[in-house]
Amino acid sequence: MFNATRACELLVGLGAVKVLEVVEPLVGRLEITVESIVDAPVCPNCGERAWVKDRPVVELVDLTCFGRPVTLRWRKHRFCCPRRWCRQGSWTHEDPRIAAPRLSVTDRAGRWATRQVGRNGRAVSDVAAELGADWHAINDAVIAYGTALLDADQTRVGAVAALGVDEVLFARLGRWRTQAWSTSITDVTSGQLLDVIEGRSSAGLCAWLAAMPVTWRDAIAWAVLDLSGPWRLAFDTMLPDAGQVADPFHLIKLANQRLDEVRRRVQQDTLGHRGRKDDPLYRSRRLLTRADERLDDKGREKLLGLLDAGDPRGEVRTAWHAKETVRGIYDIDDPTVAAEFIDRLGHDLQDESCPPEVRQLGRTITKWRHQIAAWHRARVSNGPTEAINNLIKRVKRVAFGFRRFAHYRVRALLYAGRPNWALLATVTPR
Repeated sequence: MFNATRACELLVGLGAVKVLEVVEPLVGRLEITVESIVDAPVCPNCGERAWVKDRPVVELVDLTCFGRPVTLRWRKHRFCCPRRWCRQGSWTHEDPRIAAPRLSVTDRAGRWATRQVGRNGRAVSDVAAELGADWHAINDAVIAYGTALLDADQTRVGAVAALGVDEVLFARLGRWRTQAWSTSITDVTSGQLLDVIEGRSSAGLCAWLAAMPVTWRDAIAWAVLDLSGPWRLAFDTMLPDAGQVADPFHLIKLANQRLDEVRRRVQQDTLGHRGRKDDPLYRSRRLLTRADERLDDKGREKLLGLLDAGDPRGEVRTAWHAKETVRGIYDIDDPTVAAEFIDRLGHDLQDESCPPEVRQLGRTITKWRHQIAAWHRARVSNGPTEAINNLIKRVKRVAFGFRRFAHYRVRALLYAGRPNWALLATVTPR
């Protein structure tokens, strides 16, 4: 014989619950009323039989059913001890299989939303619209389950051979849109995001490294950084035995910046105004920053002609040759030869005959010569860190920005930190 009530209970899919009512108060939305099947209540203080004091109804957002949003109305049991001498008072029965405390979604809906937002990178508003829920309800569930998942995954941060750090803009806060920065910490060997910390100071990075086990820090052989003093100070302090590697991209970027500064200064000195579309140096700006091997004969001839027309003292040409020579550092295979080449290059670029911007580049190379030469032994770069930053920026775009750093950190780690998603079914939010 067909039992409609039992069919509804199987359809709801929750253990130890009884379906009381299924209605459709609004077109396209279901409302299911359930109650837990509980044993005879016992007072936790005196151990005697307790009474049912009240039957409050809690409304929770559940997973969709047949494409329709579902509201689960849970009739809970509030018990009390009838003995006047017992100090227990009243208490409410909780069932973690239905919902976690202080969340307005069911347990299964919270886990599903966490996977959709964290792993698949969906917007909270998108998931909330699909479930017919408020944005805050879904966001609270994602943060609660996501934090529990990250805390439970003890193997997510394993042994690291090469550590990379870089800054990424977190938000623009306040009336004056003040930039708030964050620091992404990455295992550049595996390309995994380890953590995101607030700020971009050496103190924050030192504190994060100090919280890690000593054996974990001792296993780090290389520390990759851009030409940043705070990162250098943090690695000198907390990872004294790790070899520091200056990222090649940032060094070549710096050489291109100095070249562009020379071009703009010469432009002002010779013509007295900023570059215009018919000015020779302005027309050469793209060709100057392009790699020499990527220029064909026509492009090289055009570049040299523009320099002859707009660079009477040869300063831009000197800066261009300096940039190409810096790029040549990474064409050397022998680490010893590369170290000697870097020392000599830093000295030669500081010659009085060079433009002041090129001399500044030479001083920077001399200051960072050991970190620049270390690349030839380590062969690691901050490329994976930059890739992780792109994933973080994607999370920011989907979220249309963040206001709270804690939410930003959890969402970034869920999307780019490679947590063990199999643990999501076992965690319990606090």
